[in-house]
Order: sequence, then structure tokens, then C-alpha cells
Amino acid sequence: MDRHWNEYFHDGELAALTLLRWLAVGGLTGAVCGAAGGAFSLVLNWVTQVRELNPWLIFFMPAAGLVIVWSYHVLDMDNDSGTNQIIASVRNGEKPRLRLAALIFFSTALTHLTGGSAGREGAALQIGGALSAPLGRLLHLSERNMNLIVLCGMSALFTALFGTPVAATVFSMEVISVGILQYSALFPALFSSLVSLGMTQLMGAEAESWTLMGLPDLSPLALLQVGGLAVLCALLSIAFCVAMHGSAHLYRRLLPNPYARILAGALLVIALSVLEGSGAYNGAGSDVITAALAGQVAVPWAFLLKLVFTALTLGAGFRGGEIVPTFFIGSTFGCAAAPLLGLDPAFGAAVGLVALFCGVVNCPLASILLSVELFGGSGVIFFALACALSYLLSGKFSLYSSQKIVYSKLEPRFIDANAR
Repeated sequence: MDRHWNEYFHDGELAALTLLRWLAVGGLTGAVCGAAGGAFSLVLNWVTQVRELNPWLIFFMPAAGLVIVWSYHVLDMDNDSGTNQIIASVRNGEKPRLRLAALIFFSTALTHLTGGSAGREGAALQIGGALSAPLGRLLHLSERNMNLIVLCGMSALFTALFGTPVAATVFSMEVISVGILQYSALFPALFSSLVSLGMTQLMGAEAESWTLMGLPDLSPLALLQVGGLAVLCALLSIAFCVAMHGSAHLYRRLLPNPYARILAGALLVIALSVLEGSGAYNGAGSDVITAALAGQVAVPWAFLLKLVFTALTLGAGFRGGEIVPTFFIGSTFGCAAAPLLGLDPAFGAAVGLVALFCGVVNCPLASILLSVELFGGSGVIFFALACALSYLLSGKFSLYSSQKIVYSKLEPRFIDANAR
């Protein structure tokens, strides 16, 4: 009996020490990453405003591309694979270097300033990983805890940009190895996210949030309509992943020199921008997302144009992320396709945004939570259905080639907790 109670006391002591450790480490990580994320958000908002006021800046895109490639070469980061490297680092123990944070911050801002079609969150995940890993080394964390602090950095920076701490926490846990969740990361990552959220609010950075419009009554017909849209989004997610990876491979095959690649990409984006004329597909395109979620889309094929612009930009070597373009593509596609299925276009845009995000990152739980934090909980049943179908039907495709799908999406695998 004495031994039994001693074990309980020992477990309680370990839990208390772990809590104290992650209150300190997670809080420090959240503060550092929140400050960096807030600064990153403010800088990107500023360069976007500058570009919109000065559309001629797009003609400096080739020069910006050359500077980006040169910067990565000079700092010995030629082989950097971006977000893929951060995801892989959690599994293989090879942690990102601090210089990556400055590089991706600078190069993403330069991409947005000159009109490249890119997002922010891929850069945010890289900044979070690159800042948190040196913190872990400074604090002499063990290898397992080093992996955990990188997850904290990822979730903290994601939160800093989108203001969605719960979705960011689960996303950082879910995106590494699909089918496995390391629940030991739940409190550290969430606490880091909450501290990061507080830091960004103090800095005046605004979180993303939209009003859900056109929500239908819960009925078999509405569920069938949402299911149909989710199936289409799953197919679109496959096309988007193929386009993103395919463009990068094609650039490398035709133009082995990275300077030539980025010059070619810049010229193609400039040519398309001049032909298209509106400038709506340069940068992140947040205004278009907002319009789609209000039921307005300029042209039904806006999603296809954004897909092409993004593939040409990021495939050539410009820096940024794919998630905000995913929001753009999903919302404009959902807005255009919803009336064909009998749904309100604004509601279809919201479903398309979340379902496409789920399909390209293979994170259904994070996607459902994202829908709640972005749109409120009133339509969660519809969003959950859309995410479940998009996840199931998107196959093994992913925006992140280093993401590991541990268990099949099609067949269950149960583990006997009593097995020894």
C-alpha cells in the first residue's frame, strides 16, 4: 500500500514539475514568437498597402527575386525547403537555424511588396521553428522537449497571424504525422499560443474573423448539398497540391539555375498581372476572401487564376506560404459553386475555405476548430461534415511533402492499450 501511494505522489510531483517547466518555457516561447509574429503581421500589412498604392512595384519583382536567392546563398541556406524543413525537424532532430527567421521574414515581405502571390503562415511556421529551437538549446532542453518547443513556436506564430490559438495548437500537433497526436504537446502549445495572442493584441495586430452568412437550416438536403461541395473541394485540393509541387519540379527541370528560375517566375507573374489587370491575384488577396465570404466574386474562375499565380510564384523560389492562397481559392470556388448546389454563395465560400484547407494540409480536427474560431460555432455540423469528406477523399496528397501520413485514411487501425 505504501508503495502504491508513493507512486501516486511521484506521478503528481512529475506532473507539477512538468507544468512549471512549460509555464516558463511555453510562456517565454509565446512571448518571443508573439512579438516576432506581431511585427511580421504589421510589416506585411504595411508592404501590402504600399504595393496597392504603387502598382508599378510589380516591375521590381525580378530584382526582388534575385535578392532573395542571393540572400539564401550568402547565408548558406540554398537547400532550405521552407515549411517542409520545419515539419521534418520535429521528427529527425535536425533543428532549424536562427538565421532562417530573419531570412524568411525579409524574403516574404519582399515577395508581398513586389506582387508575388503568396501567403504568410508558411513563413510564420518557419519563423516559429527557427526562433524556438535556439531557445530550447539555450535552456538545455532534452531532445524530446526540443521537439516540443518547436511545436510551441509553430503554434505561437500561427496564432500571431490568424488569432486562432486552439486551431493553431491542434494544427501544430496534427500536421507533423497524420493519424498520430502527441497529447503531451497540448498544454505547452496552447499556453504558448495564448501568450502569443496577448502579445499581438498589445502590438495592435488584428486577428482574422468573419461573419458567417447564409447558414441553412439543418436538414438532410442541406447536408447533402454541403457534402457535394466538400467532394468538389477534395478534388480541388488534389489539383492544388499537384500544381504546387508540379510547378516547382518543372521550374527545376527546365531551369537548374535558381537565379534563372526566379527571374522566369517573376516575368511570368508580371505578364499575367498585366494581362489580368485588376491586381486582385497579387499578394495574399485578403480583400477577395472577404468579398467571397460576403457572397461576391468578380469572376467564377477566380480560384483558378489564384492557383496559377501562386504556383508560378512559389514554385519559382519566392517565399511566403500557401494557406492564405488556399483560403482565397477555397472561398472563391465555394462562392461560385454553391449556387449550382442550391447553397447561399456566402455560406458556400465559408465551407469552401475550410474544406480546401483541410484537404491540402490533412488536418481535419484543426480545420473544424478553425471554422469555429473564424466563423463561430453555429455551422459546426456542416463544417465538420465538409472536413471529414475532404480529408477522406483528398488521398495522400499534401502541400507539405515532408508530412507523414502514418495510418491509412481508408482503413481503421486500433491499438490495444493493454497490449505489452
